[in-house]
Amino acid sequence: MNEWFKKLFSQIKELWAKWSLVQKIILIGIVVVVIGVLIFVSRFSATPTTVPIFSAPITDEATRNDIIYFLDTQGIETTVSSTGLISVKDKATAKNAQSLLITNDKMPSSVDPWEVFDVERWTITDMERDVNLQRALTEQVRQHLISLDDIDNADVIITFPEKTLFASDQNQVKASVSIYAKPGSDITTNKKKIQGIEKLLVFAVDGLTSDNITILDATTSLQINDFEGMAEIDRVNIVEKQQKSIAKLEAEYKSKILPQLQLIFGEDQVRDLNIKIDMDYSSKVVDSVVYSPIEIKADNKDTPYDDSEYINQLPLSVETVEKTSKGTAYNPEGPAGTEGQTSPVYSDMSNLYTLTDEKGEKVNYVQNTSQISEIKEPTIDRVTVAVNIDGTWRLKVDEEGNYIFLDKEGHREWEYIPVSEADLQQATDIVKDAIGFNDARGDSVTVRNIRINRDAEHDAIDAEYARKQQTQKTILYVGVGIIAVLLAFIIFRFINRQIEKKRKEREEELLRRQQMEHDRILLDAEQASMVATLSVEERERAELQEHAVAMAREHPEDVAMLIRTWLMEE
Repeated sequence: MNEWFKKLFSQIKELWAKWSLVQKIILIGIVVVVIGVLIFVSRFSATPTTVPIFSAPITDEATRNDIIYFLDTQGIETTVSSTGLISVKDKATAKNAQSLLITNDKMPSSVDPWEVFDVERWTITDMERDVNLQRALTEQVRQHLISLDDIDNADVIITFPEKTLFASDQNQVKASVSIYAKPGSDITTNKKKIQGIEKLLVFAVDGLTSDNITILDATTSLQINDFEGMAEIDRVNIVEKQQKSIAKLEAEYKSKILPQLQLIFGEDQVRDLNIKIDMDYSSKVVDSVVYSPIEIKADNKDTPYDDSEYINQLPLSVETVEKTSKGTAYNPEGPAGTEGQTSPVYSDMSNLYTLTDEKGEKVNYVQNTSQISEIKEPTIDRVTVAVNIDGTWRLKVDEEGNYIFLDKEGHREWEYIPVSEADLQQATDIVKDAIGFNDARGDSVTVRNIRINRDAEHDAIDAEYARKQQTQKTILYVGVGIIAVLLAFIIFRFINRQIEKKRKEREEELLRRQQMEHDRILLDAEQASMVATLSVEERERAELQEHAVAMAREHPEDVAMLIRTWLMEE
């Protein structure tokens, strides 16, 4: 055996010596991976098996953290999977955790509270079947409510009473629903939607009636299906809707009439229009009988006039009655076999006869009769319109066309020109035609010309005018000042040039005299035959003087500047 190991190790050494560096690195990597896998498997298999507290994961992070913190305070260790499933070490701990959560009202809303009682057994009782049926029905109703667009979440409780022997002793099925409305939904105030929820519950639960259903708004804890208590609110809502409808109709009339008047008279003259509409929102059924004459001749369309003929009635049947009777005079005798009771007046008429003649005629007439039955919908009872049209204003001027000022502060005098009566009548006619004026229903249109107070507006216009005048004056004064400065500069420049010119003339005159004096001295020296020998410096000085004289003749301004500089230096 030892020899076999020795031989094996020797072969491994020979192979290891023959392998290249890459092959050695690959082998080492494979060995490291195998060892890591073995370690991971050993640790995973050594991890104890956990039991989830709930079958469904808790996706709400806040609820999950609250449950974990509560269980930690109770000394129960928990683990959370990546999907949000909370687990404990064994089934007993899971049952204990469920009991603690239920007792302390920590059960999450996403978990069925009945699932803790779900225990698979070989047999099941009738009561358990009923309980399961009730749970399934309650959860189905809840899911149905949550599927509605207006409901975010709902809590449903349905109580099924035990069956009794006598129907009079049987308690009724009751339901309580608490809904969480979605943001922006009107389900808590919409009566039709609330009635829809009631119908859904009535049809879903056998034996449930609308009287035994309570629907609550979870945010306010108020019952929203108390329609008897909401009758006053409904009436207020109806009145509010009616007022909005009237306001909308008034706005439509106003949007049609006001722009027309502003286009005619000006937007500033017709600033507003007041309109009031009285509506009758009562719904009535009116039955009426109308009698009309009978047409015996239709109108001929070819004639320019109406030649139709009518009669008020038409005989349908005529019955004539004629009666003639003859007999003795009236004799009021008593019964047979007794003496008569005839008075002396009638006893004298016993031998007279009576003659009666009766005639009569009965005529049945036919008339056009029509029975009208109509439903009176909301109608306009009365329309009242009030419009004020302001006149025009203009500034007064004097004979020369200048504005008339009232005071020193710059207030000008304004003249008011009222609107003529003819224009007011035309405006009234326009308004009447626009609203469909009906005198029979009491419509009223008032168009007046009342002057509007425009003192503030006129003061603003006058202030703007004064500001413009002040600006013009300022510009004028500035212009005059600029012109004066320019004129002063021109005059100063002219005077300066004249002074400079005179100064140059004096300097030239001085140079001319100096030259003449020098020439005169030389001339006198020559005449006196003075023999003078000039030194080199005197000759240079003489040449410079001659050159300066020549320069002064050619460039007098430059020479004058040079002399001025010499004088300033000295």
